[in-house]
Amino acid sequence: MKLARIMGFHAVTARLTRRASSVVEIYVSSARNDARLAQLQALADAADVPLQAVDAGRLKALAQSDDHQGVVALVEVAADGTIAADFDEVLAATVGRPAPPLFLLLDQIQDPHNLGACIRSADAFGADAVIVPRHGSAPLSPVALKAASGAAETTPVCYVGNLVQAIEALKAAGVWVLGAEMETDATLFNTPLTGPMAWVMGNEGKGLRRLTREHCDALVAIPMLGAVESLNVSVATAVCLYATQAARAGTHPKSTPQRTIGA
Repeated sequence: MKLARIMGFHAVTARLTRRASSVVEIYVSSARNDARLAQLQALADAADVPLQAVDAGRLKALAQSDDHQGVVALVEVAADGTIAADFDEVLAATVGRPAPPLFLLLDQIQDPHNLGACIRSADAFGADAVIVPRHGSAPLSPVALKAASGAAETTPVCYVGNLVQAIEALKAAGVWVLGAEMETDATLFNTPLTGPMAWVMGNEGKGLRRLTREHCDALVAIPMLGAVESLNVSVATAVCLYATQAARAGTHPKSTPQRTIGA
């Protein structure tokens, strides 16, 4: 059995609520004695998961970080040591449903806080999965899971060997792939956003890689009305996903893009 660590109240509570059988043990700060800890204790007791109070030094060593909020859990993971989902399985389960799918692809996001925040936005705005290349990207680490605030428990995160191949698989399944880009005439205000959709967000400093950009169906900008030239990638992710859901709610004037399967 392989184990991984998750930390922070949101992440640990979400795992206990949704996949309690995978939680092996929980460690909490012996200095905490509040309502939040009592709630966590009740969930752990109900799931028959051991909860142990430890000192600050032990907790820091377990978390390998100071940013743990006083709680760390050991959880079972896949044989390869990952907590990620399988892309092919997620795609097969998602495409073909009555509701149009929505995916988020992250092209080498390297800051684990940004990764977690993007996953959190994906969950908040109804994305079916987050797709990340294995190489050049932040891992689904305890820091990323904490920043996701439990969203990684509800929104599948898929690590793939080749992001372009994942884009092509989405396109073959009828999904329209949009790349978020600053220098383009197409914007959230004049682009159809209501069909089967995938957003691709670029690296914090370099943006989309060339091949990634070339394989997108369209490049779309977020209209910037103020003095700043760009947004943090997690903020841009939230804006694009929200705009897509607004379009699906009937508030967007543009029609649905159509793709012929396999085109």
